[in-house]
Amino acid sequence: MRYYLIALFVLVLDQITKWTVVRNMEIGESIKIIDNFFHLTSHRNKGAAWGMLEGQMWLFYIITLVVAAGIIYYMQTQAKGKPLFQVSLAFILGGAVGNFIDRLFRKEVVDFLDTYIFGYNFPIFNIADSALTIGVILLFIQVFKEERKEKVNAHGKN
Repeated sequence: MRYYLIALFVLVLDQITKWTVVRNMEIGESIKIIDNFFHLTSHRNKGAAWGMLEGQMWLFYIITLVVAAGIIYYMQTQAKGKPLFQVSLAFILGGAVGNFIDRLFRKEVVDFLDTYIFGYNFPIFNIADSALTIGVILLFIQVFKEERKEKVNAHGKN
């Protein structure tokens, strides 16, 4: 249950920050937080990451519903007793639902985190995107740990 609370926390934080940006900033408006590194910039995205598949809302609805159902299934079955696996899935679930809500009610995703990394202006993103990225990284770590454990067990049986 606590892992669903993590997903809910991500979702609420995502929606509050997006609501604040929509309410207080014009599209395209940018607020410098750290010069040449981090700005808050009000942006909208009608596609997936970096604007891919723009205008394909029906596809995003289907994908998100399938992914959310799969995550819930895995949280209830495969991830039991594996805290890192459960946390990774909670972050992915919270992020996926956060952007789903935007697509469903706004017909676009609100992005506002604008970073410059070594002079490169990284595509603008949001809390849900961050949670998805963190969740996927944690999931890779979990898979790596399980594979390593299987190799150790396999060598120990020889």
